[in-house]
Order: sequence, then C-alpha cells, then structure tokens
Amino acid sequence: MSGFTTKSQRRILVTGAAGFLGSHLCDRLLASDPDVEIVAADSLFSGSRANIEHLRDHPRFEFLRHDVTVPLFCEIDEIYNLACPASPVHYQFDPIHTIKTSVNGALNMLGLAKRTRAKILQTSTSEVYGDPTISPQHEGYLGNVNTMGPRACYDEGKRVAETLFYSYRQLHGVDTRVVRIFNTYGPRMLPEDGRVVSNFIMQALTGQPITVYGDGNHTRSFCYVDDLLDALVQVMDLPQSDGMPVNIGNPQEVTINELAKLVIELTGSRSPIVYKPLPKDDPMQRRPDISKAKAMLDWEPSVDLRDGLMKTIEYFEELLMRAAQRRIAAE
Repeated sequence: MSGFTTKSQRRILVTGAAGFLGSHLCDRLLASDPDVEIVAADSLFSGSRANIEHLRDHPRFEFLRHDVTVPLFCEIDEIYNLACPASPVHYQFDPIHTIKTSVNGALNMLGLAKRTRAKILQTSTSEVYGDPTISPQHEGYLGNVNTMGPRACYDEGKRVAETLFYSYRQLHGVDTRVVRIFNTYGPRMLPEDGRVVSNFIMQALTGQPITVYGDGNHTRSFCYVDDLLDALVQVMDLPQSDGMPVNIGNPQEVTINELAKLVIELTGSRSPIVYKPLPKDDPMQRRPDISKAKAMLDWEPSVDLRDGLMKTIEYFEELLMRAAQRRIAAE
C-alpha cells in the first residue's frame, strides 16, 4: 500500500498549488472525493495566497509554503507536480531558478514518489516543441528548441524534467505520468503575467491599446481550464500508464489577430490594436495533436473559446471592481 492512508483515504500532494492551474486542481480534487486530503505546496514566487484563501479552513486542505528545489518529506499517495513559473514574465525574471525549479524540483518530487510508492504526474509543456516545424505537434515530434535563448530556461528545464521522469520509471519503477500542456486560460490568471489572454483582456477592460507582437498571423490553441483539469485527473486515475508524454490542449487554432478582435468584441472595448516586434524565439504555431488523449482517455475539450473567454473576462472585471473599491475606501 502506498503512503500511510487507509483504504478510504487518498493523500495528494499538489505542488504549485497557489498558482492558476494548481489552485483550480485543488478545488477539483477536494470536490470530487470526500476522502481526498490535499497537501498544497507553493513557494508563492508566482502563485498567490488569494487563489487558495477560500480553502484555508477546509478540513481536508493543508498549505505548506515550500520551494520544490528543497526536498519535502511527507506521506502521500499521489503527486501532481505543477511547480514552475509558466509565464515569460516570471520564468525569465530568474532563469537559473526556473531551471532549478524544473530540474531539482523534479528530482525531489521523484525521490518522494520513490520513497512513498506514490503515483506522480508531471505537468510538462508544449514549449518542449520550441518553434515547431510541423503542425499539429504530436508527442513523437522531437522539437525545435534554442538552448541559448531567453525562453530556454523554461523549455530546456521542462525537457530535462521529462527525461528524469523517464529515467526514474526505468531505473526505479516509479509510477510516472507526463502531460504536455498547451496554452490554457481561465479565472485566476494573473492580470500582468505577460500571457496573451490576460494581456488582451486587461488592456481591453482598461481602455489601453491591445498589444500584438509580430504581425498577429502566428497562431495559438487555447484550452479552458476546466477541460484541462478533466484530462489531468483522468491521466492520474488511469490504472496503468506507459509513462510517456500525452498532449493536453485544444486543437482549435486561432491567429493572435483573431483573438484580439474577439476580446475586443466580447468586452465591448474601443481599444485599438497596436503592433510591436515579435520577441526572440516566440513560436509561430501552437496546435496539439490530441489523438493519443482521445484514444487513451476518450477526452477532448468541450468549452468553446468564446464561452471560456466570457468567463475569464468576468473574473478580470471583478478584479478591477474590487481594486476600485479598495482605492475608494482608502481615500
């Protein structure tokens, strides 16, 4: 038996638990099973206490302020390793720490999984494909990554983490699962994290110009957070896994120009679109081949981009309203 729990209990560690995805995952796991206990770990480098404040007094939720670059000792049955800044603003701020979070963090979590015989899921990224030369990207594509660029700390850190998961499975028999997450959006994204969805929505709601980098004809595929969480939990709950990566994302591809126009429409904004130079190594295409996820999980995303954006816009509208109320109260 893994960990120390009884037959009716599962103790699950979620790293990066105060982040956008991690906090939603904690909510999902607690709601899905009354016998699940969550140990939530986060250094709060890019995560926010506000994302998990509503869980503070939950009887089956425990928060640890912990950096995964430092070993963690606890008794658990499952590990979701989400810890790593995912937006360019955050992961480029301290590239060495970003690499340590991906690599040392993976080593520490794999060591914990080995000791406790826990299942462990690694959230990798579509960034392992770099600036792809094929579209859509399938799991067998080896990528086109610049090891010396500003994005390399994130791209290469995640690639090494995948190798570590493969090696621990081969050498020590650790029950590993790896998902490659494509662009995901939804409530609890940080308003100034540099990601295109949050950038566009905040600019539109505040009447600022919508900033498009490049000519806007490069593409992304956006998956709503609820769809992504369905897949993560299903991958973890598989009775058996081959440990190899599986793409999780929305194959519906849109140009950045199309996204900007849709955000303007949905917010009723009059913000103009302005164009600036494309950052170095910014991928021209992002579109997942999800054939493996369909076959393995019978999964595909169901939330339409327009509907998901409306829910996300409502979240940012509420953030702005609260900020305005605080300013008024302070005057």
